[in-house]
Amino acid sequence: MNAASKKILIADDDSSIRLVLSQAFTRLGYQVRATGNATTLLKWVSDGEGDLVVTDVVMPDENVFDVLPRIKKQRPKLPVIVMSAQNNLITAVNAAEVGAFEYVPKPFDLDDMTSAARRALARPADSEASKAQARAVRDDRLPLIGRSAPMQEVYRTIARLVGADLTVLITGESGAGKELVARALHDMGRRRDGKFVVINLAATPRERVETELFGKDDGDYGKLVEADGGTLFLDEIGDMPLDAQTRLLRVIDGSEPALNPKTGRRPNVRIIAATNRDLRALIQQGLFREDLFFRLNVAPLRIPPLRDRAEDIPDLARAFLLRANREGLPAKTIDASALERLKRHTWPGNVRELENLVRRICALYGEDLITARIVEKELADQQPVVQGHEGPATLSQLVEQKLSAYFADQPDGIPPAGLYDRVLEEVERPLIQLTLAATRGNQVRAAEILGLNRNTLRKKIHDLGVEMARGRR
Repeated sequence: MNAASKKILIADDDSSIRLVLSQAFTRLGYQVRATGNATTLLKWVSDGEGDLVVTDVVMPDENVFDVLPRIKKQRPKLPVIVMSAQNNLITAVNAAEVGAFEYVPKPFDLDDMTSAARRALARPADSEASKAQARAVRDDRLPLIGRSAPMQEVYRTIARLVGADLTVLITGESGAGKELVARALHDMGRRRDGKFVVINLAATPRERVETELFGKDDGDYGKLVEADGGTLFLDEIGDMPLDAQTRLLRVIDGSEPALNPKTGRRPNVRIIAATNRDLRALIQQGLFREDLFFRLNVAPLRIPPLRDRAEDIPDLARAFLLRANREGLPAKTIDASALERLKRHTWPGNVRELENLVRRICALYGEDLITARIVEKELADQQPVVQGHEGPATLSQLVEQKLSAYFADQPDGIPPAGLYDRVLEEVERPLIQLTLAATRGNQVRAAEILGLNRNTLRKKIHDLGVEMARGRR
């Protein structure tokens, strides 16, 4: 069937959009019919007209998300491209849920639209490969990818929170996508025109946390002032020192005297925090303020680990392949056996680990098709060496596993500078903390157990910001 024998049905209440699309598709040799309402579109579809539908979401008589299931019931093989000026996560997810071939945000690039139309018309509508590729193209444009039940619950929670200005606490394992969720809340919310400012407290030296947040007198105003009118995202809030927690609590309850020098007023900031740690356990250890926890946990949002939504892995992998190709890596496809092997992996580094694996395969392998053999080799090469070990893992093996997941969680697999000192600090702090807890705060005894001079221990307690557990002095 050549282009001249294919008909595209256009539905949009904006006459200028109808004109532009009609002219573009006609120049490409397609037949075109255009209407400004959903009722006429439905009649054409019912009469068997059209090989492709291009429609806006909001029509004068009906919402296309209500119409599309009826179109799919009457003509399940008819591809539909949905376009909308409501460019947000919910619109994209709704389009996917009702079976749209592709979602195109307005204002659209005409080349993108005609390319989508060609793909829809060139491939069999009932081809599973065609459907998967269409989903990958669409998913690559979304801030969050996944159609599993756990992710649908995340989407519903985001939809409830975007219209409010509540403080949100996002929990989930490292690499699960907590920052992506925070960005979605910002981009879809009332503060979308303001800045989205991030501070990673796990990667910030403890002695610099307060300066990073609240600035200093030399003109460095800090992240709090930078985020004025927007959103301040506090990543890994469980690593925040107690002194900084106290000041943050005062910011939230309005008693912090910090001012924005540009406005003379207190910064107006929405706070979104995230952690991969159990804050309630930290509260019990005296390492996190309970009152701050309740202030942050106004709207809790849990992100599921990738192993709990393995059915999303094929869509994620295909979207990452497209993204890698767009960024200059060789174009590749992935077969069903490789996807099944990916679904069986436990993914300690979650979505970030999967994306890094896909990038690595694209860069290192010459094959155009990714098979289970390639995936198996890469997964085996990335596992910590524990073969031949019986019984509980050693401390060294546990550290290696944790660091492997940490590396996998970083963009391009490369952590920020200063990793050596951060790792030593992360090991020293809990070691000293637990030893002091075991000796009920007796520093002489703790120094003896640790094999340190007492003055050295005191200095480390001060430098590392080690907090004494409540009731232990």
